[in-house]
Amino acid sequence: MHAKDRTIIRGLAAEVAEIAALPVQEERRRLWKAHNSLKPERPMVLLFPEGGWVEIMPDSKLRCEEPEARAIEGDLRRRIYCHEHFADDTVIEGGWTVRKAISSTGWGLEGGRHASTAERGAWSFEPVLNTRADLERLEIPRISHDEKETARRVEAAQELFGDLLSVTVKGVAHISYHLMNQYTGLRGLEQMMIDMFEEPDFLHETMQFLVRGHQEILRRYIELNLLSLNNDGTYQSTGGVGYTDEIPLPDYDPDQIRPEDMWASAESQELAQVGPLQHEEFALRYERELLEPFALTGYGCCEPLTDRLGFVLSVPGIRRLSISPWADVRVAAEELGPNYIFSWKPKPMHLVGSFDEAEIRFYLRETLEAAQANDCVIEMILKDTHTCEHQPQRFDRWSQIAREEVDRIMA
Repeated sequence: MHAKDRTIIRGLAAEVAEIAALPVQEERRRLWKAHNSLKPERPMVLLFPEGGWVEIMPDSKLRCEEPEARAIEGDLRRRIYCHEHFADDTVIEGGWTVRKAISSTGWGLEGGRHASTAERGAWSFEPVLNTRADLERLEIPRISHDEKETARRVEAAQELFGDLLSVTVKGVAHISYHLMNQYTGLRGLEQMMIDMFEEPDFLHETMQFLVRGHQEILRRYIELNLLSLNNDGTYQSTGGVGYTDEIPLPDYDPDQIRPEDMWASAESQELAQVGPLQHEEFALRYERELLEPFALTGYGCCEPLTDRLGFVLSVPGIRRLSISPWADVRVAAEELGPNYIFSWKPKPMHLVGSFDEAEIRFYLRETLEAAQANDCVIEMILKDTHTCEHQPQRFDRWSQIAREEVDRIMA
């Protein structure tokens, strides 16, 4: 690494270490652990700018020159930015995670896409699973671990950060199953819906193959000792963090993590426009099978779950449910009560247009009051934010309004 890049990164790492040592970080961890154990002290708030980061922190703001150094710089600067700007419950950790060098041979077929001509525009599907003969081309991925490359990464991180940030090694910590995303990537979204009526056996056969594939991948992770604990700030489900004292189990071996020591999740947002029975038949029955080995689970993304909660609540270990902008929050509040995490995803569209603060406040208050009336364990997760119309202060103000409404409901 160039000396200039190294100096920039170490300066940022020192700043992150200072922020991570603040008492507020430990307090947030404590609140998250209580929240995730269904003993909340207040509603929790998280911001994930996602697509908005390219407007908040464009590449032009990075000072490093080498690509790898710029990636590290971006990570550190985002942590600092979150601390300085967002009034949410993000825990700024004082560590650097090295990812094990894990590779996969893939599924044999990879879905194609027709790219948009517009910057960050929508793409369309280019199906590759068109006949039963194509189904025979699918393969179960083979997983491998390059131990030498992992050791190289660890050595480089320790040399760069060792006296500033704690360096930890992680393998597979975020486990989330997206079977319908895989199927539609191979087959196309409209064709998937047609298949439910015209080719149900084909759809079932493909899903059964995907399940076998994912089970083999998990078996290989265990065999190669690639699983890592995710009872920390690891992103959980489709929004939320994993801090909890409930896992790992008391008999766990720190040198051999098992599925029963972990969170996992699944979602089928591609089924937002189909009925509960189809969701159960073509997705949930398979997702349950994949989630069964894990201790705690989450479910859902953008699909509105409120008309199919009876099916979803039978998912093994279910703890966190995604309540999307299209869900009926009152029904969700009544059904979930104090027994599950109400992982509410407010509308990201409020960040565009007029940015009406009164409308945002009323919208947040309405759901918070419904949750309070039913003793819900609610978290507000602002995500899927593709743009803030180049006005980053809107994220700041949204988080401030959310915090004010949480304080009001708790007064």
